[in-house]
Amino acid sequence: MLAFKGFTQKLIFFQRRTIVPLMATPSTNSTVAAFSTASPNGTAPVKRVGTHNGSFHCDEALGCFMIRLTDKFFGAEIVRTRDPKVLETLDAVLDVGGVYDPSRDRYDHHQKGFNEVFGHGFTTKLSSAGLVYKHYGTEIIAKEVKLEQEHPDVHRLFLAVYKSFMEAIDAIDNGVNQYDTDLPPRYVNNTNLSSRVGKFNLDWMDPDQSSDKENEAFQQAMSLAGSEFLEVVRFYARSWLPARTIVMECLAARETVDASGEIMTLNKFCPWKLHLFELEKEMKIDPSIKYVLYEDDRSKNWRVQAVSVSPDKFESRKPLPAQWRGLRDEELSKESGIPACVFVHMSGFIGGNATYEGALAMARAGLKL
Repeated sequence: MLAFKGFTQKLIFFQRRTIVPLMATPSTNSTVAAFSTASPNGTAPVKRVGTHNGSFHCDEALGCFMIRLTDKFFGAEIVRTRDPKVLETLDAVLDVGGVYDPSRDRYDHHQKGFNEVFGHGFTTKLSSAGLVYKHYGTEIIAKEVKLEQEHPDVHRLFLAVYKSFMEAIDAIDNGVNQYDTDLPPRYVNNTNLSSRVGKFNLDWMDPDQSSDKENEAFQQAMSLAGSEFLEVVRFYARSWLPARTIVMECLAARETVDASGEIMTLNKFCPWKLHLFELEKEMKIDPSIKYVLYEDDRSKNWRVQAVSVSPDKFESRKPLPAQWRGLRDEELSKESGIPACVFVHMSGFIGGNATYEGALAMARAGLKL
């Protein structure tokens, strides 16, 4: 079980920020006020992390935020410049400089021949944020959830956060289409994090185009990207991971529910769908689960839900029988021959019964009909 003591306080610490007046520096070497000037031991000199000045994107804003959560670069000063002589003097450089060398903490991805990916089955080329996450993500997550980096739960969270959050940032920054098609998109989506970070760039109509103004905007971008990153980590630690454990235990007990092994009962309701598909592969579940039973916390009735063919499809592996669909209460009970039925949806993807025994009987009948 994960320990969350101090977790909320840590979130508040990183999200609370005071805008310190920026140092008077040339436009090629302008500095963004740090979120905190503290360091783990209170005595180590503040390190300097570089990224480019000018227009910014989500990847370097998030990368700068994340690297400052590490022990090595805790509270580091952010230096925004393209001057190679200045970049060479810095302790880490993100998204500029044309070098990827983790031994020197150089994390650019624009140079010819760069094809680094996250691994673990992922094939999307990394952005500067993805590079920082690849090398420091387990440390950041372990600190947030108060576990050792080697703990298996840290590794699970590391992969889950990349899949659900980080990969999209890498893909968008590298111009990777979400779908393999030459057709134009059916709608414009400017609500993703990369788009929202981009909106912090100075408007061309703004009369103040100074470096100080640009640096303030970058600080806002860091705050937005970083706070959403931490929220994702917190969600996966406090909600996703415990749900995974529940689904795994219920999958292992499926044959005690029904000898077919195709019906699973949740002993506690939780988000189960994505976990089910992943765990079926990991646990080599065969035959696959057709129905999941769980109690509705509001009505206290039991639900029998048909599992979809894949996480992104509405079609069910085995929908509830056609002759039951759209019926309710006594009419449904009479048609099915099962007491206390409540309803079956017109599509057959879900039904309900007043009792667990009734829901189980509906699932068993569904397997046969």
